[in-house]
Amino acid sequence: MTQPVSPPRDSTAKVPEAQPPAWRGLLARADVRTLSLLGVLAALIVVGGITKPDEFLDTRNLQLVLTQASVVGVVTVGMTFVIVSGGIDLSVGAIVALASVWATTVATQEYGFAGILFTAIAVGVGCGLVNGVLIAYGSLVPFIATLAMLASARGLALQITDGKTQIVTVPSVLDLGERDAYVLGIPPLVLVFAVVTVIGWLVLNRTTFGRRTVAVGGNPEAARLAGIDVRRQRLYLYLLSGLCCGIAAFLLIVLSGSGQNTNGNLYELDAIAAAIIGGTLLTGGRGTITGSVLGVLIFFTITNIFALNNLETAVQQIAKGAIIVAAVLVQRRTASTT
Repeated sequence: MTQPVSPPRDSTAKVPEAQPPAWRGLLARADVRTLSLLGVLAALIVVGGITKPDEFLDTRNLQLVLTQASVVGVVTVGMTFVIVSGGIDLSVGAIVALASVWATTVATQEYGFAGILFTAIAVGVGCGLVNGVLIAYGSLVPFIATLAMLASARGLALQITDGKTQIVTVPSVLDLGERDAYVLGIPPLVLVFAVVTVIGWLVLNRTTFGRRTVAVGGNPEAARLAGIDVRRQRLYLYLLSGLCCGIAAFLLIVLSGSGQNTNGNLYELDAIAAAIIGGTLLTGGRGTITGSVLGVLIFFTITNIFALNNLETAVQQIAKGAIIVAAVLVQRRTASTT
Protein backbone atom coordinates (compact mmCIF):
# COMPACT_ATOMS: atom_id res chain seq x y z
CA MET A 1 0.00 0.00 0.00
CA THR A 2 1.46 3.29 -1.09
CA GLN A 3 1.78 6.16 1.34
CA PRO A 4 0.18 9.48 0.36
CA VAL A 5 2.72 11.99 -0.80
CA SER A 6 2.47 15.43 0.75
CA PRO A 7 2.66 18.37 -1.62
CA PRO A 8 6.04 20.10 -1.80
CA ARG A 9 6.50 23.07 0.47
CA ASP A 10 6.88 26.48 -1.07
CA SER A 11 10.22 27.67 0.18
CA THR A 12 9.36 31.22 -0.87
CA ALA A 13 6.25 31.43 1.32
CA LYS A 14 6.63 33.83 4.23
CA VAL A 15 5.67 32.81 7.69
CA PRO A 16 3.57 35.56 9.28
CA GLU A 17 5.41 37.26 12.08
CA ALA A 18 3.83 37.19 15.50
CA GLN A 19 2.50 40.58 16.55
CA PRO A 20 3.79 41.85 19.88
CA PRO A 21 1.13 42.07 22.58
CA ALA A 22 -0.60 45.44 22.96
CA TRP A 23 0.58 45.89 26.54
CA ARG A 24 4.17 46.15 25.33
CA GLY A 25 3.30 49.21 23.27
CA LEU A 26 1.57 50.81 26.23
CA LEU A 27 4.54 50.02 28.43
CA ALA A 28 6.92 51.52 25.91
CA ARG A 29 4.89 54.74 25.72
CA ALA A 30 4.71 54.86 29.52
CA ASP A 31 8.49 54.49 29.71
CA VAL A 32 8.93 57.33 27.20
CA ARG A 33 6.66 59.60 29.25
CA THR A 34 8.45 58.72 32.47
CA LEU A 35 11.87 59.31 30.94
CA SER A 36 10.66 62.60 29.50
CA LEU A 37 9.43 63.77 32.89
CA LEU A 38 12.69 62.69 34.52
CA GLY A 39 14.52 64.67 31.86
CA VAL A 40 12.47 67.77 32.59
CA LEU A 41 13.06 67.39 36.33
CA ALA A 42 16.80 66.95 35.75
CA ALA A 43 16.87 70.05 33.55
CA LEU A 44 15.13 72.07 36.25
CA ILE A 45 17.64 70.89 38.83
CA VAL A 46 20.43 72.03 36.52
CA VAL A 47 18.75 75.42 36.07
CA GLY A 48 18.34 75.82 39.81
CA GLY A 49 21.94 74.79 40.38
CA ILE A 50 23.17 77.35 37.85
CA THR A 51 21.01 80.30 38.91
CA LYS A 52 21.25 79.82 42.68
CA PRO A 53 23.83 77.10 43.35
CA ASP A 54 24.39 77.79 47.04
CA GLU A 55 20.72 78.12 47.97
CA PHE A 56 19.07 75.60 45.63
CA LEU A 57 21.48 72.72 46.13
CA ASP A 58 21.57 73.17 49.88
CA THR A 59 20.37 70.06 51.70
CA ARG A 60 17.87 72.02 53.76
CA ASN A 61 16.33 73.54 50.64
CA LEU A 62 15.97 70.17 48.92
CA GLN A 63 14.37 68.74 52.08
CA LEU A 64 11.98 71.70 52.11
CA VAL A 65 10.96 71.14 48.49
CA LEU A 66 10.28 67.45 49.12
CA THR A 67 8.37 68.19 52.32
CA GLN A 68 6.13 70.77 50.67
CA ALA A 69 5.59 68.50 47.68
CA SER A 70 4.57 65.65 49.98
CA VAL A 71 1.32 67.31 51.08
CA VAL A 72 0.10 68.02 47.55
CA GLY A 73 1.59 64.74 46.37
CA VAL A 74 -0.65 62.68 48.64
CA VAL A 75 -3.68 64.59 47.34
CA THR A 76 -2.48 64.00 43.77
CA VAL A 77 -2.39 60.22 44.25
CA GLY A 78 -6.09 60.24 45.11
CA MET A 79 -6.83 62.69 42.30
CA THR A 80 -5.10 60.42 39.79
CA PHE A 81 -7.47 57.56 40.60
CA VAL A 82 -10.49 59.85 40.21
CA ILE A 83 -9.35 61.26 36.86
CA VAL A 84 -8.40 57.82 35.51
CA SER A 85 -12.01 56.77 36.23
CA GLY A 86 -13.28 59.68 34.13
CA GLY A 87 -14.19 61.93 37.07
CA ILE A 88 -12.83 65.07 38.67
CA ASP A 89 -12.59 66.37 42.22
CA LEU A 90 -12.52 70.15 42.66
CA SER A 91 -13.03 69.94 46.41
CA VAL A 92 -9.72 68.43 47.52
CA GLY A 93 -8.24 71.74 48.71
CA ALA A 94 -11.35 72.64 50.68
CA ILE A 95 -11.50 69.16 52.23
CA VAL A 96 -7.88 69.53 53.35
CA ALA A 97 -8.77 72.87 54.94
CA LEU A 98 -11.85 71.50 56.70
CA ALA A 99 -10.02 68.41 57.95
CA SER A 100 -7.09 70.48 59.23
CA VAL A 101 -9.23 72.93 61.23
CA TRP A 102 -11.57 70.24 62.57
CA ALA A 103 -8.56 68.22 63.73
CA THR A 104 -6.97 71.21 65.50
CA THR A 105 -9.88 72.46 67.59
CA VAL A 106 -9.30 72.61 71.34
CA ALA A 107 -11.72 69.72 71.91
CA THR A 108 -9.95 67.50 69.40
CA GLN A 109 -6.45 68.29 70.66
CA GLU A 110 -7.46 67.03 74.11
CA TYR A 111 -7.27 63.51 72.62
CA GLY A 112 -3.66 64.03 71.57
CA PHE A 113 -1.90 62.63 68.52
CA ALA A 114 -4.42 59.86 67.86
CA GLY A 115 -7.35 62.26 68.11
CA ILE A 116 -5.88 64.69 65.59
CA LEU A 117 -4.93 61.96 63.13
CA PHE A 118 -8.27 60.16 63.42
CA THR A 119 -10.29 63.36 63.03
CA ALA A 120 -8.36 64.50 59.96
CA ILE A 121 -8.83 61.16 58.22
CA ALA A 122 -12.48 60.81 59.32
CA VAL A 123 -13.39 64.26 57.99
CA GLY A 124 -11.63 63.55 54.70
CA VAL A 125 -13.35 60.19 54.24
CA GLY A 126 -16.70 61.70 55.26
CA CYS A 127 -16.44 64.42 52.62
CA GLY A 128 -15.39 61.82 50.06
CA LEU A 129 -18.41 59.74 51.00
CA VAL A 130 -20.74 62.69 50.36
CA ASN A 131 -19.10 63.35 46.99
CA GLY A 132 -19.29 59.68 46.04
CA VAL A 133 -22.95 59.26 46.99
CA LEU A 134 -23.99 62.42 45.11
CA ILE A 135 -22.07 61.41 41.99
CA ALA A 136 -22.57 57.65 41.94
CA TYR A 137 -26.11 57.37 43.27
CA GLY A 138 -27.42 60.92 42.92
CA SER A 139 -26.35 61.10 39.27
CA LEU A 140 -24.79 64.52 39.75
CA VAL A 141 -22.04 65.58 37.39
CA PRO A 142 -18.68 65.33 39.24
CA PHE A 143 -17.87 68.95 38.41
CA ILE A 144 -21.07 70.21 40.06
CA ALA A 145 -21.00 67.88 43.06
CA THR A 146 -17.38 68.59 43.97
CA LEU A 147 -17.81 72.31 43.31
CA ALA A 148 -20.65 72.31 45.83
CA MET A 149 -18.43 70.45 48.30
CA LEU A 150 -15.68 73.01 47.71
CA ALA A 151 -17.97 75.87 48.70
CA SER A 152 -19.53 74.01 51.64
CA ALA A 153 -16.24 72.76 53.09
CA ARG A 154 -14.63 76.18 52.83
CA GLY A 155 -17.62 77.78 54.52
CA LEU A 156 -17.68 75.24 57.33
CA ALA A 157 -13.92 75.62 57.86
CA LEU A 158 -14.37 79.38 58.16
CA GLN A 159 -17.22 78.93 60.63
CA ILE A 160 -15.19 76.56 62.82
CA THR A 161 -12.17 78.86 63.00
CA ASP A 162 -14.04 82.18 62.88
CA GLY A 163 -11.21 83.29 60.61
CA LYS A 164 -8.55 82.62 63.26
CA THR A 165 -5.50 80.36 63.20
CA GLN A 166 -5.73 77.33 65.49
CA ILE A 167 -2.33 76.58 67.03
CA VAL A 168 -1.36 72.96 67.67
CA THR A 169 -0.19 72.34 71.24
CA VAL A 170 0.34 68.56 71.09
CA PRO A 171 4.12 67.96 71.34
CA SER A 172 4.05 64.53 69.66
CA VAL A 173 2.53 66.09 66.53
CA LEU A 174 4.90 69.06 66.44
CA ASP A 175 7.93 66.82 66.98
CA LEU A 176 7.35 65.14 63.59
CA GLY A 177 8.27 68.39 61.91
CA GLU A 178 11.56 68.76 63.77
CA ARG A 179 14.90 67.72 62.30
CA ASP A 180 15.41 65.25 65.14
CA ALA A 181 12.58 63.17 63.66
CA TYR A 182 14.29 62.81 60.27
CA VAL A 183 15.18 59.27 59.24
CA LEU A 184 18.58 59.17 57.49
CA GLY A 185 18.08 62.81 56.59
CA ILE A 186 14.59 62.21 55.18
CA PRO A 187 11.67 64.11 56.75
CA PRO A 188 8.82 61.89 58.07
CA LEU A 189 6.35 63.66 55.76
CA VAL A 190 8.37 62.56 52.75
CA LEU A 191 8.38 58.98 54.02
CA VAL A 192 4.58 59.06 54.36
CA PHE A 193 4.33 60.42 50.81
CA ALA A 194 6.58 57.62 49.56
CA VAL A 195 4.45 54.96 51.29
CA VAL A 196 1.22 56.42 49.85
CA THR A 197 2.82 56.53 46.40
CA VAL A 198 3.93 52.90 46.53
CA ILE A 199 0.53 51.73 47.77
CA GLY A 200 -1.22 53.80 45.12
CA TRP A 201 0.99 52.34 42.38
CA LEU A 202 0.36 48.80 43.55
CA VAL A 203 -3.40 49.32 43.78
CA LEU A 204 -3.66 50.90 40.32
CA ASN A 205 -1.35 48.47 38.53
CA ARG A 206 -1.54 45.21 40.43
CA THR A 207 -5.09 44.82 41.73
CA THR A 208 -8.58 44.19 40.41
CA PHE A 209 -9.61 47.56 41.86
CA GLY A 210 -7.09 49.31 39.62
CA ARG A 211 -8.20 47.42 36.52
CA ARG A 212 -11.82 48.26 37.27
CA THR A 213 -10.88 51.92 37.67
CA VAL A 214 -9.24 51.98 34.25
CA ALA A 215 -12.18 50.10 32.72
CA VAL A 216 -14.74 52.53 34.14
CA GLY A 217 -12.74 55.48 32.84
CA GLY A 218 -12.22 53.96 29.40
CA ASN A 219 -15.84 52.94 28.74
CA PRO A 220 -18.38 52.92 31.60
CA GLU A 221 -21.03 51.07 29.59
CA ALA A 222 -18.63 48.32 28.53
CA ALA A 223 -17.46 48.06 32.14
CA ARG A 224 -21.07 47.66 33.28
CA LEU A 225 -21.71 44.95 30.70
CA ALA A 226 -18.57 43.19 31.89
CA GLY A 227 -20.08 42.88 35.36
CA ILE A 228 -18.45 45.86 37.09
CA ASP A 229 -20.66 47.81 39.49
CA VAL A 230 -19.78 51.22 38.07
CA ARG A 231 -21.63 53.22 40.71
CA ARG A 232 -20.01 51.39 43.60
CA GLN A 233 -16.59 51.73 41.98
CA ARG A 234 -17.04 55.50 41.67
CA LEU A 235 -18.14 55.70 45.30
CA TYR A 236 -14.97 53.89 46.37
CA LEU A 237 -12.82 56.22 44.28
CA TYR A 238 -14.17 59.37 45.93
CA LEU A 239 -13.74 57.71 49.30
CA LEU A 240 -10.12 57.10 48.33
CA SER A 241 -9.71 60.73 47.31
CA GLY A 242 -11.17 61.85 50.64
CA LEU A 243 -8.81 59.51 52.51
CA CYS A 244 -5.83 61.06 50.74
CA CYS A 245 -7.12 64.53 51.63
CA GLY A 246 -7.36 63.52 55.28
CA ILE A 247 -3.78 62.22 55.29
CA ALA A 248 -2.60 65.39 53.54
CA ALA A 249 -4.42 67.51 56.12
CA PHE A 250 -2.53 65.78 58.93
CA LEU A 251 0.78 66.28 57.11
CA LEU A 252 -0.07 69.96 56.67
CA ILE A 253 -0.83 70.24 60.40
CA VAL A 254 2.60 68.78 61.16
CA LEU A 255 4.26 71.08 58.63
CA SER A 256 2.60 74.32 59.73
CA GLY A 257 1.83 73.51 63.37
CA SER A 258 -1.65 74.96 62.96
CA GLY A 259 -5.03 74.66 61.30
CA GLN A 260 -6.40 77.44 59.10
CA ASN A 261 -9.46 77.81 56.91
CA THR A 262 -7.14 78.99 54.09
CA ASN A 263 -5.21 75.72 54.08
CA GLY A 264 -5.19 73.76 50.83
CA ASN A 265 -5.72 76.83 48.68
CA LEU A 266 -5.50 75.87 44.98
CA TYR A 267 -4.52 72.29 45.82
CA GLU A 268 -7.10 71.15 43.29
CA LEU A 269 -5.25 73.09 40.58
CA ASP A 270 -1.87 71.66 41.58
CA ALA A 271 -3.17 68.09 41.84
CA ILE A 272 -5.02 68.14 38.52
CA ALA A 273 -2.11 69.81 36.77
CA ALA A 274 0.40 67.33 38.17
CA ALA A 275 -1.75 64.39 37.07
CA ILE A 276 -2.13 65.83 33.56
CA ILE A 277 1.58 66.52 33.25
CA GLY A 278 2.20 62.96 34.37
CA GLY A 279 0.18 61.58 31.46
CA THR A 280 -3.25 61.05 33.03
CA LEU A 281 -5.99 61.66 30.46
CA LEU A 282 -8.72 64.08 31.52
CA THR A 283 -11.18 61.92 29.59
CA GLY A 284 -10.23 58.92 31.73
CA GLY A 285 -9.00 55.44 30.98
CA ARG A 286 -5.28 56.11 31.35
CA GLY A 287 -2.91 57.40 34.00
CA THR A 288 0.14 56.57 36.07
CA ILE A 289 0.98 57.22 39.69
CA THR A 290 4.65 57.56 38.80
CA GLY A 291 3.91 60.27 36.25
CA SER A 292 1.68 62.16 38.67
CA VAL A 293 4.36 62.12 41.38
CA LEU A 294 6.96 63.39 38.92
CA GLY A 295 4.49 66.11 37.91
CA VAL A 296 4.24 67.22 41.55
CA LEU A 297 8.02 67.31 41.91
CA ILE A 298 8.34 69.33 38.70
CA PHE A 299 5.79 71.87 39.89
CA PHE A 300 7.38 72.39 43.29
CA THR A 301 10.87 72.54 41.83
CA ILE A 302 9.73 75.31 39.49
CA THR A 303 8.08 77.15 42.39
CA ASN A 304 11.24 76.86 44.46
CA ILE A 305 13.45 78.14 41.64
CA PHE A 306 11.12 81.10 41.09
CA ALA A 307 11.08 81.90 44.81
CA LEU A 308 14.87 81.76 45.09
CA ASN A 309 15.15 84.11 42.12
CA ASN A 310 12.64 86.52 43.69
CA LEU A 311 10.07 86.18 40.91
CA GLU A 312 6.55 87.31 41.73
CA THR A 313 3.80 84.86 42.61
CA ALA A 314 1.84 86.07 39.59
CA VAL A 315 4.65 84.89 37.31
CA GLN A 316 4.56 81.48 38.99
CA GLN A 317 0.82 81.16 38.37
CA ILE A 318 1.23 82.19 34.73
CA ALA A 319 3.97 79.61 34.29
CA LYS A 320 1.79 76.90 35.83
CA GLY A 321 -1.07 77.79 33.51
CA ALA A 322 1.22 77.64 30.49
CA ILE A 323 2.53 74.23 31.58
CA ILE A 324 -1.02 72.87 31.94
CA VAL A 325 -1.99 74.08 28.46
CA ALA A 326 1.17 72.60 26.96
CA ALA A 327 0.55 69.27 28.70
CA VAL A 328 -3.04 69.06 27.39
CA LEU A 329 -1.89 69.90 23.85
CA VAL A 330 0.74 67.18 24.03
CA GLN A 331 -1.90 64.73 25.26
CA ARG A 332 -4.19 65.55 22.35
CA ARG A 333 -1.39 65.18 19.85
CA THR A 334 -0.32 61.88 21.38
CA ALA A 335 -3.89 60.58 21.39
CA SER A 336 -4.40 61.46 17.73
CA THR A 337 -1.28 59.56 16.66
CA THR A 338 -2.03 56.37 18.63
